[in-house]
Amino acid sequence: MHDKTPVMPDPAYREAVERKRAEDDEYLRTAKDSPLLPEARAAFAGLPYFPVDEGWRLAGLVLQPYEGEAPVHFGMAATKGEDRPAVRAGTFRFEARGAEHRLVAYRFLGDDEPEGSLFVPFMDATTGTDTYGVGRYLDAAAAGDGTWTLDFNLAYHPSCAYNPRYSCPITPAENRLTVRVEAGERLAGGHA
Repeated sequence: MHDKTPVMPDPAYREAVERKRAEDDEYLRTAKDSPLLPEARAAFAGLPYFPVDEGWRLAGLVLQPYEGEAPVHFGMAATKGEDRPAVRAGTFRFEARGAEHRLVAYRFLGDDEPEGSLFVPFMDATTGTDTYGVGRYLDAAAAGDGTWTLDFNLAYHPSCAYNPRYSCPITPAENRLTVRVEAGERLAGGHA
């Protein structure tokens, strides 16, 4: 179990998160493959985010072998009705807001995901009000010592939140947190 201990403010970390957010906004505004509709790009002023909360950067997590009733190989449902072949790679366990939590990490079969990266979609108590209804996504990063980091300040919405032509994985029920994760991307103006 990973216990979320108080962290000292780290200005360099906050600057890195803000820089990443600015890069993401620039990509959405200018990239040819941006999920924003062309007519929305001219007025795009940037994504809304929760304030950076260093307590939601969980480092030193151990990926535990998946143990559950659901099969390791399965089809993850997507927003246009198709299933994407996936593997439950393992489980992260951690403590946050006074309770124990777990999130399953996934790999998609046939994808060109970078080695040392896992897909961790999640829902929390902000889902459907402050954040998108099918959940938000995290990309878990492997450290050189065999541990992993889940940084909820980098949580992002799927492309289908901006454009209905995209089909995006729907967060499996096993990845629903009961707490409010007020970190990462949020919705503007109550669009759920």
